[in-house]
Amino acid sequence: MIETAFAKINLALHVRERQADGYHRIETLFAFAEDGDRLTLEDGGSVLTVVGPFGTALVGGGDNLVTRAADAFRARFGGGPAAFTLDKRLPVAAGIGGGSADAAAALRLLARRGGVAADDPALMAIAAALGADVPACLLSRPVRGDGRGDALRTIDAGDLRGLPLLLVNPNVPLSTGPVFAGWDGADRGALADGPPLAVAAAGRNDLEPPARAIRPEIGAVLAALDGQAGARLVRMSGSGATCFALFDTIAARDRAAAAMPGAWWTLATRLRP
Repeated sequence: MIETAFAKINLALHVRERQADGYHRIETLFAFAEDGDRLTLEDGGSVLTVVGPFGTALVGGGDNLVTRAADAFRARFGGGPAAFTLDKRLPVAAGIGGGSADAAAALRLLARRGGVAADDPALMAIAAALGADVPACLLSRPVRGDGRGDALRTIDAGDLRGLPLLLVNPNVPLSTGPVFAGWDGADRGALADGPPLAVAAAGRNDLEPPARAIRPEIGAVLAALDGQAGARLVRMSGSGATCFALFDTIAARDRAAAAMPGAWWTLATRLRP
């Protein structure tokens, strides 16, 4: 059984306040690429094997979110042991889901094998316990996220559906904690409601300034994408360092991908409906 761990995109990310529990209240518009890591499930054993171009970035794997997801699923629903192979195709610590998407893919695989409904509330509860982005990654379709990003509201993909998408990372990892710690604490206003592309275009990513302060390379990526013909929206995703551009056409996306420096990681794909 094989499942794609779809790359997560924050089309907009508004940080509203830091709460008493240390977490930040956010408002975000999630979308997902058609591509991502690839997770394979086989019966027998309880092992996680990590391969792929970014596999070496994950040392060991005992505390990987995939194994934690599998343990939590078995504790709630039962089922036999599972051997996973994770083909790590997305960069690590990159603001595009990564471990959260992998954990969500593991839950979808185990639910399919065990005959658990994809919308079972207990499955979503497991996802929420694993991390703030895991519930959205479990759905892997356009949703509005509030609270810690895990209070989800389904939205109509509308004009986002199938849009050509280019992801670019300057090949630098960036941990989420220091980026949130660098946020200046200013509330710059709420995320609007309405057609998702218009909402995204009117929005912002409040984590971009602190991320750029830590990794100035992000500014170079955004400038390179901004200069591409046919780019409709250019922004950093999540806490960085991956940036994205949405395009009018596949041809414009592919020309932009060819223009990126060879030292940068790129993924030419489309948004999922």
